Amino acid sequence: QAQLAESGGGLVQPGGSLTLSCAVLGSSIRVMNMGWYRQAPGEQRDLVASMPSPITSGGPATYADSVKGRFTISRDNTENTVYLQMTSLKPEDTAVYYCRATFGEYDFWGQGTQVTVSS
Repeated sequence: QAQLAESGGGLVQPGGSLTLSCAVLGSSIRVMNMGWYRQAPGEQRDLVASMPSPITSGGPATYADSVKGRFTISRDNTENTVYLQMTSLKPEDTAVYYCRATFGEYDFWGQGTQVTVSS
């Protein structure tokens, strides 16, 4: 059983940057496919960025078209943490951001962290 804890959200002005963290307890992220999702009020939860497990899946990170060139997903296997670096933030990036980890039939979500982009 894995537990995911996001942090790093907050209020930022348009054009600003934030880095979200997702610390994983109880399982190694090396074997897990990791993803960041977001959900704005009244909207569905959408995939923002994903990074396959380097051991079980391989392959490059992928991004939603709306964040390509602005967001970067990365993992630190030593810290067992996944990051989402967000730059050039826009008001439409405002949402609750969730971390997700999958491995086989296992599917874990964090509790979410609020990101608000506003002047």
